[in-house]
Amino acid sequence: MKRISRREALKIAALAGGTILLPVGLQHRGYAQRVDQTVEPFTLPFRTPPVLNPVRSDSTTDYYQITMRKAQVEILPGRTSEIWGYNGIFPGPIIKQSRGRSSIVRFINNLDVNTSVHLHGMASSPQYDGYTLDFIAPGYYKDYVYSNPAAANLWYHDHGLAQTARNVYMGLAGMYIVQDQEELALPLPKGNYDIPLIIQDRQFASDGSLVFDNRNQTSVMGDVVTVNGVPWPRMEVANRKYRFRVLNASISRSYRLALSTGDDLIVIGTDGGLMSAPVNTQDIRLAMAERYDLIIDFSKYALGTRVELRNLPLPNNVVFNNIDKIMCFDVVRSETDDSLVPSTLRNIQFIPESTAVRTRDFTVQQRADGVWVINGNGWDRNRVDANPQLEEVEIWRFTNTANLSFHPMHLHLIDAHILDRNGQPPFAYERGWKDVFYVGENETVRMIGKFRPFRGQFMYHCHNMVHEDRDMMSQFQVGQGGIDPMSAPARPLPAPRL
Repeated sequence: MKRISRREALKIAALAGGTILLPVGLQHRGYAQRVDQTVEPFTLPFRTPPVLNPVRSDSTTDYYQITMRKAQVEILPGRTSEIWGYNGIFPGPIIKQSRGRSSIVRFINNLDVNTSVHLHGMASSPQYDGYTLDFIAPGYYKDYVYSNPAAANLWYHDHGLAQTARNVYMGLAGMYIVQDQEELALPLPKGNYDIPLIIQDRQFASDGSLVFDNRNQTSVMGDVVTVNGVPWPRMEVANRKYRFRVLNASISRSYRLALSTGDDLIVIGTDGGLMSAPVNTQDIRLAMAERYDLIIDFSKYALGTRVELRNLPLPNNVVFNNIDKIMCFDVVRSETDDSLVPSTLRNIQFIPESTAVRTRDFTVQQRADGVWVINGNGWDRNRVDANPQLEEVEIWRFTNTANLSFHPMHLHLIDAHILDRNGQPPFAYERGWKDVFYVGENETVRMIGKFRPFRGQFMYHCHNMVHEDRDMMSQFQVGQGGIDPMSAPARPLPAPRL
């Protein structure tokens, strides 16, 4: 299969109704008519994306349908922005599913660009994993099958070769939550007190259109922070505990979350679900695609108190005015609270380091020609970098040799856990199952995982989507054979009924 060249990739990225590509001269000094000052932080009301209902259900499976289409939406007050959205909204609808029930999700492409859908965090069979060349062409649809084997906060997003950053930037991202009875039986905040927070940064032109500026193929950094599609929202809360399922769905920006009061965040979950026990911390480093499950206890604040969720500085993130703010919580009412944060959340059996059959080394860096690579190599459909056998345990060691950038490395298929960073233990709040591993500047991170439950080819890559597109992505093969990731191609519309 012909590999898409850099020139072709850039050409693809430039084909964008509603997207503005800036001339190089403007890329490092912002753009002429920034509009962030027209949005006063903490004035717009908080909202959550709608929960998607299945079109039908049977004894084992829920069937969903999502259409990818362009839409004009109001993100900035008084302006409309063209987005490419799942069901035409920004971000996409939330899917809530029960562990052990199957989902069949039909994605219909009514856009004029190729797409591919990856359910990030799901142990998917290769043909439903969103392989980067497994396109849904315009006028086509594909039915993805998910088994939902574990309770966790996942998300679905575009994964098309050399165009992931642009497609996700335009809106192709949404949250997917899997729950189980064990978790629901815990006395954690539930219902209206269990809230998704999808954090994304964006740039806008003066007319409200989205500006896609990849800063000479290094990163996309917006000057407006949105939560669930709202710039710097204000949420009214009661003086009680809330659970927040936090997802960084930004293209290239990491965040360091902290409360303006200096009080602790209580971390109860990582990418792969609940931790064994809660962890109190004053701040959390949140890379692109990472998810953390948090409890904030507002009972300690008097009515009328404002608590800000802030973004503290991190290296290699472009700073704009108000980028240090995420959202605010205004404590406006008094309510009884029967929720608790148990000292034990679930039983986690981590993988002993002694069971690993080998260690693999991966150096992530930028080549002299500007291409972001792993072990000196860019994407090659015909190259496999690792071949763990089914059920084998391996240690993967990622080394970032420079201070040019951080790299959130994502492995498809498996959850794993961090052994150490530069020989030191991981942060307490990241000692859970994870699929994204923040590899900081001049840092070496070791993680350990078991390669299961499917044979076949899967991708691993940097989740700075600009780096992923050019060209920090490769693949591994679990076992021998397995299902071809291209074996369930999209089909032309019209689609039969689900």
